[in-house]
Amino acid sequence: MKRITKLHENTELEQKKKLRVAAYCRVSTAKNEQLESLDAQKEHYESYIKGNPEWEFAGLYYDAGISGTKKEKREGLLSMITECEHGKIDFIIIKSISRFARNVTDCLELVRKLLGLGISIYFEKENLDTGSMESELMLSILGSLAENESISISENEKWSIRKRFQNGTYVISYPPYGYKNVEGEMVIVPEQAEIIKEIFAEVLAGKGTYTIAAALNKRGIPTKKGGRWHGETVCRLVGNEKYTGDALFQKTYTDSSFNRHTNYGEQDMYLVKGHHQAIISHEDFEKANAALAQRGKEKGIEKQSTKYQNRYAFSGTIKCTECGSSFKRRIRYQTKGTYVVWCCSKHIKNIGECSMEYITDDAVKKAFVTMMNKLVFGHQMVLKPLLKSLQSMNDNDKFSEIQEVESRIEKNIEQRQVLTSLMASKYLEPVLFNKENNRLTTEMELLRKEKETLIHSIGGDRTKAEELQKLIKFTAKGEILKQFDDDVFLAYVEKIKVISSKVIIFQLKCGLQLKERMVD
Repeated sequence: MKRITKLHENTELEQKKKLRVAAYCRVSTAKNEQLESLDAQKEHYESYIKGNPEWEFAGLYYDAGISGTKKEKREGLLSMITECEHGKIDFIIIKSISRFARNVTDCLELVRKLLGLGISIYFEKENLDTGSMESELMLSILGSLAENESISISENEKWSIRKRFQNGTYVISYPPYGYKNVEGEMVIVPEQAEIIKEIFAEVLAGKGTYTIAAALNKRGIPTKKGGRWHGETVCRLVGNEKYTGDALFQKTYTDSSFNRHTNYGEQDMYLVKGHHQAIISHEDFEKANAALAQRGKEKGIEKQSTKYQNRYAFSGTIKCTECGSSFKRRIRYQTKGTYVVWCCSKHIKNIGECSMEYITDDAVKKAFVTMMNKLVFGHQMVLKPLLKSLQSMNDNDKFSEIQEVESRIEKNIEQRQVLTSLMASKYLEPVLFNKENNRLTTEMELLRKEKETLIHSIGGDRTKAEELQKLIKFTAKGEILKQFDDDVFLAYVEKIKVISSKVIIFQLKCGLQLKERMVD
């Protein structure tokens, strides 16, 4: 009989699969010296990876002129993460943690995500491989240091910018419509300057911003970014002092969390007169803005306030429960005459996006009168028990909790002072200091948030109780409302939620939400 022996393949002879290695590098500004650094990093990593016979070059990902504080803005990083998710990368090399993320939360989130995909990162500067870490402690500490470094760099950059504001040497990298940047100088774009002059002339002639915007769109004239003109676009343009040749710096500022805010006086502003060539005279600029301010007053619109707060009682208070948009006032015409309705703004723009039907002004007013009269009759059964419930919430307990949290905060501060003293005296190793300091910093943040929550809860309950007392005082008089009263509505109603064309909910300032049916 023939003997057959199966010969198994020799796995040792099988070519070992190479590790697919990618690199990521970043510079935070687009200055020439930084871009040269980026080119050097790119060249280094490409030759470094290709020079290892056990590695396969899986790509080089980079971001130029992008801050490391917000991962959402870094297309190169996000592209690399996407390739990791698609299984095209096995290992990543990065110069340092600060090049990867200067935010502890983002750093840990990205590392965990990649480890979950079986991909580790090697940080050259810190000699740290996330794949061989027993815990996230070291990464958390180094990430915290990187975040502090980012804050320090940000503060230095802000100081530098403020100095340039003060001496008038700050370069406006993205000038407004009508100008372009030529070698750091704002230069007029003639054809756009003519449009600017037209806009100011039409404002001075009494035309509204929406009318001006519609005319520009009809003529096919694009905005600075190539989009359509809107009333707000025209309004902002007319209010931009740069058209007079002056430049007001630091209209916005960045907070400690790297979020931008409009500057309403929280930071210093710097006005540089004669910064560049003017398109509009100071006299015409002031007259045009005065004309817009007057039109705003006539319509009940005031700058930096609720748009229609002084025009109609219902303006800005009626909300659609289907899409969340505000309702706008409209006039309907019939053979018998006209009547006022309120329509969802999204429904007006596109009926396919919201199907909410309109409600009539008269029906809403009648529903409010009905609701208030019900409270007049039932304030003993509805309002007083609610007030008693709010007042029974013992603030003393919350004050005790606040005091206890404050004691823990003081203890935390003392511990950090001792830790710093030991470190200064060289009794502690840097690694141990960082570990304990990081723990105390995290604990302090949690304690502060806990204290804020307790204070806010006390304030919220008290505010509702005060509003409820006002309402009880009004309803206890026993006076029946015979017709709608703007002042009464504004005094007690915070919002109106539209459920349908027949049902609405009045959300009162005291916290009550009362449903009413509408009858035309």
